[in-house]
Amino acid sequence: MRTLSKSTLAAALFGLASAFGPAQAQTPVTFQLNWTAGGPNAGFAAAVGEGYYKAAGLDVTVVQGNGSGNTAQLVASGRAQLAYADAVAVSQLISKGAPMKIVSTIYQSNPNSVNSLKKTGITKVSDLKGKKVGVPQGSSQGPMLPLLLKANGLKDTDMTLINMPVAAMVPSLLQGQVDAILGSMDAYQIQLEMQGAELNNQPFADNGVPTVATSIFASNDFIKNNPDVVKKFIAASLKGWEFAMKNPAKATEHVKTLFPDVNVKLASAELAAITPLFCSGGAKYVGKAEDAHWTQTQALLSEVGLLPAGQDPKAYYTNEYLPPDAQLQPCKK
Repeated sequence: MRTLSKSTLAAALFGLASAFGPAQAQTPVTFQLNWTAGGPNAGFAAAVGEGYYKAAGLDVTVVQGNGSGNTAQLVASGRAQLAYADAVAVSQLISKGAPMKIVSTIYQSNPNSVNSLKKTGITKVSDLKGKKVGVPQGSSQGPMLPLLLKANGLKDTDMTLINMPVAAMVPSLLQGQVDAILGSMDAYQIQLEMQGAELNNQPFADNGVPTVATSIFASNDFIKNNPDVVKKFIAASLKGWEFAMKNPAKATEHVKTLFPDVNVKLASAELAAITPLFCSGGAKYVGKAEDAHWTQTQALLSEVGLLPAGQDPKAYYTNEYLPPDAQLQPCKK
């Protein structure tokens, strides 16, 4: 048997590597979430776990957040570049001059909801009059409250609004410290139900607030300097969400792998709750909000001063970095 020298073996291995081409360099990308990890992030976790980002040449680090408002501020101030947050919070800052843009919308309708215990007798939004209502600090519920109140014939002086840390929302409701919370169907509602609470829920989207919701956005500088990275990130992320919709159990496993402290049962319930939001609001494709939906959102928000009147909605978003429609997951009719 012939024995190769070290130099000959090294040369052979080099030639073999050359034949297959150089290894693809991985571009590091930090992605800032709007919230702590769970089912609402399953598509991004699947894109990591299934290797979609890696196949696109991206080395993605996913960072947990503590509210859409806070995440939007991070990008507006230059402390984050690529992120995920409620479109209303992002659009408000853009209207004030923040240099950033929404590039893909995942939630086509807002998941926020008024959550109350059945025993309080709150069965409609107008029943909040005279009640104590918990509002999560730094989250999207606060900025959207004026629209909810106007649509339901209320003023903020009609109730006692209590700003509180996110972690205090659920226990405050369960312990009767507040009569209701400005919660959500994808987080607070599920946490309460898992603790045995019997609830009445009034989704914002069904009560006068049918707005474009949670979206991927980025700073203008990041988009300008990394257009191909933005396109690859969106395409891989949407592939991850398509996987999560078809394989929810495996997707929640990916969330658990990425963030070991995640409660899998809770994450599974969260993912099931948000899936209908991907194709609401007249959406034709997962990840793409229709221009008409943006126009409606602009009109509603300008009515209560959350956005300036007469603004072109395309000041807030662009579809330039989305894959062609033929490559997007179509919404079933």
